[in-house]
Amino acid sequence: MAKWTPKHEAPEPLEGPVVATIIGGTILWFVLFLVQIPFYSWFDERDLMWWVWTCLAGAGLGLIGIWYVRGRETAIKRSQAAEAAEAAKAAGDGAASATDEGK
Repeated sequence: MAKWTPKHEAPEPLEGPVVATIIGGTILWFVLFLVQIPFYSWFDERDLMWWVWTCLAGAGLGLIGIWYVRGRETAIKRSQAAEAAEAAKAAGDGAASATDEGK
């Protein structure tokens, strides 16, 4: 059996409002949990309690996800600022050495 290999490069990942997306998903999971609480006995009678606990787990994991993506966004911005400062310094050093050579 031949191993499958891709015939083209993978596309760049999409960057968007990641923090807002994770917050929205977390809120949705928590709302679903709250909506199911009044029907707790209905779920218990039908052995469907995993629905309730899945929503609560989704909300809990969403909180971890919010913490993670906020840290990721901060790290990306810090890296971009450092690269910009380094590029500005290199451009400044290049201009200074060019004026020194002209003297």
